[in-house]
Amino acid sequence: MARPSPAAVKTERLLNLVIALLYTRQPMSKSRIRTAVPQYAASSDEAFDRMFERDKDELRELGIPLRTEVIDPLFTDETGYRIDRREYALPEISFEPDELAVIGVASRAWSQASLAGPAAQALRKLEASGLTRDTRSVAGVEPLLHTREPAFDAVRDAVLSRREVTFSYRRGAAGETTERHLQPWALTSWHGRWYLTGHDLDRDAPRVFRLDRMEGPVRATGRPGTYDVPAEHDPRAMITTATGEDGDTSARVALRTGTGHQLRRRGTLLEERGPNGWDVIELRVGSLWPLIEEIAGHGPDAIALAPADLVSGVRRALESVLAAHGGKVR
Repeated sequence: MARPSPAAVKTERLLNLVIALLYTRQPMSKSRIRTAVPQYAASSDEAFDRMFERDKDELRELGIPLRTEVIDPLFTDETGYRIDRREYALPEISFEPDELAVIGVASRAWSQASLAGPAAQALRKLEASGLTRDTRSVAGVEPLLHTREPAFDAVRDAVLSRREVTFSYRRGAAGETTERHLQPWALTSWHGRWYLTGHDLDRDAPRVFRLDRMEGPVRATGRPGTYDVPAEHDPRAMITTATGEDGDTSARVALRTGTGHQLRRRGTLLEERGPNGWDVIELRVGSLWPLIEEIAGHGPDAIALAPADLVSGVRRALESVLAAHGGKVR
């Protein structure tokens, strides 16, 4: 018979500890806890002390209200531990019909991403408690969030735990790759891409990073909870500023009918040239380079019209692509 894995042993130990502390009327001393939890009883004194301290920290990180209290008022130097049932138990949860509709939309949005499992599990728990989704009120709405970027899981965990990370980052389509050190603040999906905002420790300034430009593993380098996210942090405002979507420069782009929907949403339609023609869109940008990349990425379906720097920038970007494949612009 195969022996249980270390993770399974740890899970069973934590579960036994929670049960022991949850169903005791009086605070339990360390000696009583050691007797009540089988995994502790077989350990040496030193190993038990280390294990118990780690388990206490882990329970608190999981949000379990572990209390430290005096066992006997006459002997204040002896402390014990217990879990208050009133703090541990969740109150009854109820949702309005519109809230259930949003929950249903969110679960479908994550259905093809790395959080598909947790999303489905949460929905099953709600349905098991008697809650029924209202799907009629969101007919025709089918958002999808994809998390194909290899860095997504590590970045998400770092944001949730407020833990510093180190990663290799590539600037632009063929830019230089450098190592970056960051205090992550927020992970945001914007116009089909995932962005990480945070405080760049090397530049000592806020910065924005695209997840699809992170190369190699994202490594956690600090302890959880060692910094605070600014209360006024607005990730979308920071992303639009960094990507040049907001600004004073006017740019005009011709888009083939039925293409360039992200550009259309951000711009204003100036001219419509029929079902088989081209539409002219005007956008306000702060930096031309992100727009140059986006227009070049549409290939023959987008043409830069103005300003001249935008036109020449798109031309150079396309020339570099052709040169890499042995061709040239006519």
